[in-house]
Amino acid sequence: MVTDMQKLLGTSEEDEEEEEMDADVKEEDDGNRGAHAASGSSNDEFMFQQTMQDQVDTPGGSRRSRPVEEKERTKLRERHRRAITARILGGLRRHGNYNLRVRADINDVIAALAREAGWVVLPDGTTFPSKSQGTKPPAVVAGSSASHQSSPPALRGGSLSGHRSPTELNTCRMKGVFAPTPSPYDVQSSELVGSLNKADGLIGCSVDVINSKQILEIPPNMTEQDFSGTPYVPVYVMLPLGVINMKCELADRDGLLKHLRILKSIQVDGVKVDCWWGIAECHSPQEYNWNGYRQLFQIVRDLNLKIQVLMSFHECGGNVGDDVCIPLPHWVAEIGRTNPDIYFTDREGRRNPECLSWGIDKERVLRGRTALEVYFDYMRSFRIELAEFVEDGVISMVEIGLGPCGELRYPSCPIKHGWRYPGVGEFQCYDKYLLKSVRKAAESRGHPFWARGPENAGSYNSQPQGTGFFCDGGDYDGLYGRFFLKWYSQFLIDHADKVLSLAKLVFDTSCIAAKLPDVHWWYRTASHAAELTAGFYNPSNRDGYTEIASTLKKHGAALSFVSGEVQVLNRPDDFSAALGEPEAVAWQVLNAAWDTDTPIARENSLPCHDRVGFNKMLESVKFPNDPDRRHLSSFAYSRLVPALMEGHNLVEFDRFVKKLHGEAVMDHHQQV
Repeated sequence: MVTDMQKLLGTSEEDEEEEEMDADVKEEDDGNRGAHAASGSSNDEFMFQQTMQDQVDTPGGSRRSRPVEEKERTKLRERHRRAITARILGGLRRHGNYNLRVRADINDVIAALAREAGWVVLPDGTTFPSKSQGTKPPAVVAGSSASHQSSPPALRGGSLSGHRSPTELNTCRMKGVFAPTPSPYDVQSSELVGSLNKADGLIGCSVDVINSKQILEIPPNMTEQDFSGTPYVPVYVMLPLGVINMKCELADRDGLLKHLRILKSIQVDGVKVDCWWGIAECHSPQEYNWNGYRQLFQIVRDLNLKIQVLMSFHECGGNVGDDVCIPLPHWVAEIGRTNPDIYFTDREGRRNPECLSWGIDKERVLRGRTALEVYFDYMRSFRIELAEFVEDGVISMVEIGLGPCGELRYPSCPIKHGWRYPGVGEFQCYDKYLLKSVRKAAESRGHPFWARGPENAGSYNSQPQGTGFFCDGGDYDGLYGRFFLKWYSQFLIDHADKVLSLAKLVFDTSCIAAKLPDVHWWYRTASHAAELTAGFYNPSNRDGYTEIASTLKKHGAALSFVSGEVQVLNRPDDFSAALGEPEAVAWQVLNAAWDTDTPIARENSLPCHDRVGFNKMLESVKFPNDPDRRHLSSFAYSRLVPALMEGHNLVEFDRFVKKLHGEAVMDHHQQV
């Protein structure tokens, strides 16, 4: 029967394979022929004509006869190419989460890699840069192919056309949870790409120089989500880091008052401010100065605004976005000079004075007090001295600083020690107090030789596959690796548990919160290396966030999540090269909080002043496709800068605030 079918069709499977190989060779010959013609060389032209004369046509005239040896070489070469393609496809399916069909060919591989690098690849093969390039796609003519750029662009976050969403990539890890449908504000359509590229002056520039002439042109036919009638979400604006100077005085009272009045006029609910330990308890232990904060809170109350306060037990300066320097208290620095083990320490012995090591939480090394007692005394002084603002509800939430940047994490990626994105970072467990703790844990397990940090985890700027610890099948998933990572992450959770229990004693009925960062790079690898060094034991085969959410729920604390997936045009991070998935991390954290009934607040990580970015932020606070109609408890916008107060930017922000409040907003065609 098979033979009859082959006769009917006129070819066999072997003949079809040979024809495909011959076609490939013919294409190569045709390409060479074109190259000869273009060169115009008389010698090349003569050789080409001689080759044509030597060719012998078959009776059908459609194929050329070639020596048997050449045909065999072509077959072997093609089989070798297909074997390589099969290995590439297998590796991409296994490690890269590419949704490649079973019979995918090299074109599918190239298209997937191009999309990963930030290019837009249409079904007909037309390829052009995404909106992050800042250049317009070439005109597409039917049957023509797009010209190629010399190098692929950096992907600045977000999904592109044909690229799976983070939720789809992580379905295996997040089964049974809410999975959002693609957003109309994700830059996925070629129309939106073209429109964004018209903002010639905005791409790659600083937000400090954005003016009304550089605002994005919104496609007139882009359907925007209607948030009217949705639940009211309070909006807070984070004040500048240096709003209170080192003398605990208002740095610019008149300028601040002017900006606060503008914010009040657009119905912003309140502001968020850091209460720096290095300012309020600067010179001597238990000698507090709250004068500047009292003045600030009074101004805010007079304007009928609310305040979210961050108890900042870390230094300011040296991190992205830091424009002032506020070190830890002087008396703490004096102790650190004689006992540097009060700071987090890396494998090379480098100390990080950004915050205190959690190893001294119960060690009396701070002038007779433990770190926990120091935090408790500081919070209690704030509660007593500024009680009127707590009791009359002006202070709506107190966020408790639990680590560097006020976030619950180890300082695994310090820029001052040479870390650069997207390095995996380093474990910070080499001060004598943390080493004593891991030694005790190892001895209790009966393996005293485990009393050490990983020896093959690379350095700050290593990549997972370049280390023996984080690579696929690496030591992170071995007996020692699981022991160490469990101890390392549990120490983080225990620190949060102890500090939040004290905070709840101090602030009692007030809402407290803890900040969790978005560690998204290397999320699409098996180990999630950057999360591991930061203290989140969240590899692909384990959930590292539910226990943290449960700890917050235990103390009635909200989870304040720093969002990293918002579309911002001037963001330089190449999520693709780092296998990062900001949205996937966000959804995992959100679902962990929802599963434990932990309230969620949110703040953006980078400034945004354009319509597309604001719309994306809206969908990260209100979830229009969620069947349970869940939303966040509040949103803190980062940050109050002069650019936000400029005309068109303020109009866009006003529109954003109204949508978060659930008010009806005019369509963008009606906006001036």
